[in-house]
Amino acid sequence: MAPIVVVGAGIIGTSLAYELQRRGQSVVLIDRSAPGQGASYGNMASIAVTEFMPASRPGTWAQMPKWLLDPEGPVRIRPHYLPRLSPWFLRFIAASRPSKLRELEKAGATLCMRVHEDLEALLGTAGLQHMLSAEGCLSLYTDEAEFRADREHIEILERFGFRHEILGGNAIRDLEPALTTKIGKAVLFPDNRSIADPYKLVVALSEKFQALGGRIERGEVASFEQADAGVTALRTKDGRRIEAGSFVLAAGAFTGRLSAILNEPIPLETERGYHTQIMAPHISMRHSIIWPARAFMVTPTADGIRVGGTVEMAGLDAPPDYRRAKVLVKRAKEALPELRAEQTSEWMGHRPALPDTVPVMGRSAKRRNVWYATGHGHLGLTYAATTGRLMADLITGVEPPVDMKPYRVDRF
Repeated sequence: MAPIVVVGAGIIGTSLAYELQRRGQSVVLIDRSAPGQGASYGNMASIAVTEFMPASRPGTWAQMPKWLLDPEGPVRIRPHYLPRLSPWFLRFIAASRPSKLRELEKAGATLCMRVHEDLEALLGTAGLQHMLSAEGCLSLYTDEAEFRADREHIEILERFGFRHEILGGNAIRDLEPALTTKIGKAVLFPDNRSIADPYKLVVALSEKFQALGGRIERGEVASFEQADAGVTALRTKDGRRIEAGSFVLAAGAFTGRLSAILNEPIPLETERGYHTQIMAPHISMRHSIIWPARAFMVTPTADGIRVGGTVEMAGLDAPPDYRRAKVLVKRAKEALPELRAEQTSEWMGHRPALPDTVPVMGRSAKRRNVWYATGHGHLGLTYAATTGRLMADLITGVEPPVDMKPYRVDRF
């Protein structure tokens, strides 16, 4: 049996490699780093099934000029990168047309409706059920004005039937006593559960994959050997050659560089995200929290509390700007006044962002034995098990349970 090579050992690639190997395929998982050391290392550990809405909306891009001028704003574009970002940003604006938005909302909701079924199956087969929390997420609002500003989000969730509960002051602090009394309203999303440690989840899945006979290689892909409208092998930068019958490109934000080698450009950008991991916070939390008006999230994970959020557009090569992480901690203390930032570490990672917020999942339009699984944006962990299920169906010739046309690579 010719092996399948999966390029990218983050949560998407590792979940897919595990699922293919579990189905009896021979799989090689390759990454320039060890499993889970990219964006999957520092994500916010959230199974965020309510967060599928396209980022591009009239209200979003109308605020972009203000955000560009605010160094602490929720979106930061480094000035030197703006010319390179312009073609992507034009597609981002085009995705905000009302008719297009409904189509994109449906594509995201279709995936999120499957998430828990697929995730529980993945964790169950791997014996990792204990890594999924029982608690949900609280979305915070100081007053009615902030709540009304987020009302469109709630209305979309109601349209698709996602569970939520609106709470008032005392009920909020009954759930999370550490929250400030300045929070007058909250929405509980009970299905937005979290993972005990997203990095350890990837490592555990990679070990289960190897126990089933899967092979992991360390190496950076430099080129592909092509013949008869397909790919026969890849070569790494250190000169190794790996042959396979099929190739899956699941390298997150770096997938665009690989697709360009195959003359199949994808409008894939990186939304650089930051977090601060606090190991001695001096408070306890059961739920994750998100404060839309302040653009940050706090999650109890990795044996501490993680504070993250905001977006920075600066490409794959610019050095981190950890002032972004410090701003997030300052905002988190507004919500959690007793929070103390002791024993901390800061991190930056690359989320793979497509202008319409819908991932690419499917066969290449130009290479018969190449597949893509990328562009999951802020929802890589959320979509991972579902991506593994759907992509494994496609690759092994099984009819997927959903229409895959909205996720095709040549939709742009």
